Amino acid sequence: MPAKEAIVIATFSRRMRLRLAHNGDVDARIKGKRLKPVCGDRVVAEPISEESDWLITSVLARDNALERPNLRGQIEVLAANVELLIAVAAFSPKPDWFIVDRYLCAAENMGIQAAIVYNKSDLGTQNEETDAALREYQDLGYPMLQCSAMTGDQLPAVQNLLAGKTSIIVGQSGVGKSSIINNLLGGEQQRTAEVSGKTGEGRHTTVNSMMLTLPGGGEIIDSPGVRDYAPALQSAAQVIRGFREIETAGHDCRFANCRHLREPGCAVKAAVESGAISARRYESYRRLLNLTEKLAI
Repeated sequence: MPAKEAIVIATFSRRMRLRLAHNGDVDARIKGKRLKPVCGDRVVAEPISEESDWLITSVLARDNALERPNLRGQIEVLAANVELLIAVAAFSPKPDWFIVDRYLCAAENMGIQAAIVYNKSDLGTQNEETDAALREYQDLGYPMLQCSAMTGDQLPAVQNLLAGKTSIIVGQSGVGKSSIINNLLGGEQQRTAEVSGKTGEGRHTTVNSMMLTLPGGGEIIDSPGVRDYAPALQSAAQVIRGFREIETAGHDCRFANCRHLREPGCAVKAAVESGAISARRYESYRRLLNLTEKLAI
């Protein structure tokens, strides 16, 4: 049988699960050590003689990739060829809006749509900070849905958002990403775990990324939960691009290369002082800019 194109739908270290166009799903291994396919990748694979496994021989060009720097300073690709990023926060664990901002920054630099889903809405919102953050995202034009994977409230709206797209669902451990997917699929397709009572942090429940087909159309990649995330950016310009309100206000700065920190005539700083730009979002921008410049050294 000749080599065929396929899509990586699950990753297990050096083993993969592929979806062939007309031959269903097959298990696969990777040829050599240089190839590093991820969930969502389009690859070329060929059957291995007298085995059920296939062999991935090449990875085709990516439309985009969700990336982060790893502990060795290298870029780690988490998923590829995504059309929509869903950043999930929840009543518990306590939302880290800086992580949400960083995922949105990644989506902006990938050139894809992004939305925020606030899960466990049956428990309400924690405080004014949460309410303010959710309003900020709506004001910036990001779709924002409050839902409950426990009760099913507003999950049809989430399904409509995902329909017809290849999406990835991301967020802190324990916010209920897999529970949302289970509900959308109508079964326990993904492992779930409760938030740790001692630390208030979620336990990691999705060890490997997996692409699942939704009944309403479209595919969704369930990625491992995180306690921190930063996009792999190379310049201040990319950080600015990731914060749409800062990029827009920056067009009125005195200097074209303004970093919006201490430069004179900075329109972004003026907008923060007037309240036109959220002080929290601006602090998020400053933190990510500082991190990006440190990693670039």
